[in-house]
Amino acid sequence: MDRPSPPDPGVLRRVAVSSLLGTAIEYYDFLVYGTMSALVFGRVFFPDSDPALATIAAFGTLAAGYVARPLGGILFGHFGDRIGRKKMLVLTMSLMGAASFLIGLLPTFAAVGVAAPLLLVALRVIQGVAIGGEWGGATLMVTEHAEPHRRGFWNGVMQMGSPIGSLLSVTVVTLVTLLPDDAFLSWGWRVPFLVSVLLLAIGIYVRMSITESPVFEHAKPQAAAAARIPLVEVVRRPRPLILACAVGIGPFALTALISTHMISYATTIGYHRTDVMTALVFTSVTALIAIPLFSAVSDRVGRRPVMLAGALGIICYAWPFYTLVDLGSVAWLTVAMMLAQIVQSAMYAPLGALYSEMFGTTVRYTGASMGYQLAALLGAGFTPMIASSLLVGDVTNVPLVVLAAGCGAITVLAVWRVRETRGIDLATVGAAATTGAAGTAIGEAAR
Repeated sequence: MDRPSPPDPGVLRRVAVSSLLGTAIEYYDFLVYGTMSALVFGRVFFPDSDPALATIAAFGTLAAGYVARPLGGILFGHFGDRIGRKKMLVLTMSLMGAASFLIGLLPTFAAVGVAAPLLLVALRVIQGVAIGGEWGGATLMVTEHAEPHRRGFWNGVMQMGSPIGSLLSVTVVTLVTLLPDDAFLSWGWRVPFLVSVLLLAIGIYVRMSITESPVFEHAKPQAAAAARIPLVEVVRRPRPLILACAVGIGPFALTALISTHMISYATTIGYHRTDVMTALVFTSVTALIAIPLFSAVSDRVGRRPVMLAGALGIICYAWPFYTLVDLGSVAWLTVAMMLAQIVQSAMYAPLGALYSEMFGTTVRYTGASMGYQLAALLGAGFTPMIASSLLVGDVTNVPLVVLAAGCGAITVLAVWRVRETRGIDLATVGAAATTGAAGTAIGEAAR
C-alpha cells in the first residue's frame, strides 16, 4: 500500500520547535502553579485555614487541573483524530496561555472572599483541559513527521521543552521570591503568570507556520469513511490505555515529588525557599541533558529497557534520596535532586514515542492523550496532596519513600507487560485501525 512521503528536514525541524515550545509552556504553567501552590496560594486564597490544611487545599486546586486533563484529551483527541492535529494545537496553546495569564490577574480572598478560590479553580480547570489536548497533539506531530528510526530522538527534542519550561519557571519564581514577603504576597507572585503571555505569543507564531501530519493526511480518507468515534475505539479494548496510564505513573509521581512537593517539604525541615529554587535550577539543567540522551538511546536499544532502568532506579534510590535531603545541606539537596532527575528522565524520555506507537493513526491522538493525561492525573495530580497529607503531624520521610518506590513499582510492572514498539510502521498501524482491525492494531503493542 502507499506510504506517506519521506519527511522534509526543514519541516520536521519547525514541527519539533513548535512542539518544544508547546511543551515548554505546559511545564512552565504547571511548575509556576505548583510552586505558588506550595508558597503562596494557601495564604492568599485560603487564609482562614490552618497552614498545613491551607497547603493541602492549595494542592487540591492543583489536582483539579489534572482531573480536567483527561477531559481535554478526549475533547481535543476526538477532533484531532477526525479533522487534524494542527488546528487543535493552535487552540490548545491559546487556551493554555490565556488561562495562565488570567490567574495572574485574580483577586485574592481578602478582596472578594470565597469567589477568589472558585475563580482559581475554574481557570485551573480550563488550563487543565487545554493541557490535556496539547501534549498528545504535539507528540504526534513530531512522531508522524519523523523517520521511524529517529522517532525517539525527535521526541527527545520536543521533550526538552519540559526542562526548558522548568528552568524558565524556576528562574522567574526565584527572582520574585527575592522580594520582601509583603511585596511577594501582594503582587510578586503574579509576575510569573503574567509573563507567560510572551511564551504564548512566540508559540502561536511558530505553530501557525507548521504543516499537518503526513501520516494523518495519508489516513484521512479512510478515517472519514470509517466515521468511528475514536474514544469508543480506544475504550472498547482498554488494555493498551490501562498500560499506557500505568507506565507513566512513576515518572509523573517523581516529577511531583522533586518539584512541587519538595518546595513544601524542604522549607518545612529548615531550608530557605531560595536555596530550594536554586537546587531546582540545577535539576532542570540536568533534565535538559538527560532527556534527549535517553530518548536517543531508546532509538537504539528500545523504549522498554530505558524505562525499566529508570523505574528500577527510583525503587532503589527512594530512600537515599530523602536521606540526602534530610541532611540539611544545600549541596546534598542539590545532588539528591539532580540524581533523582536522571532517574525520572530515563522513565519520561521515551514516553512520547512509546505512546504514539501504541495506537493506530485514527485513534492515536485520543489514545496517546488519554494514556498520558490519566498517568499525569494519578501520578502527579494527587501526589503533592497525598504526600502533604502523609506528613501531617509527622516529619519522618518513610511515607514519602514508600510513595516514590511504590509508583516506580507500578511503572516496572506496566513496562514489563508492554511489547517493544521501536521502529513500528505507523502507516501500517493506522491502516489497520481504519479497516476494521482496530483492536489488533491498538492492542498489538500491549501484548
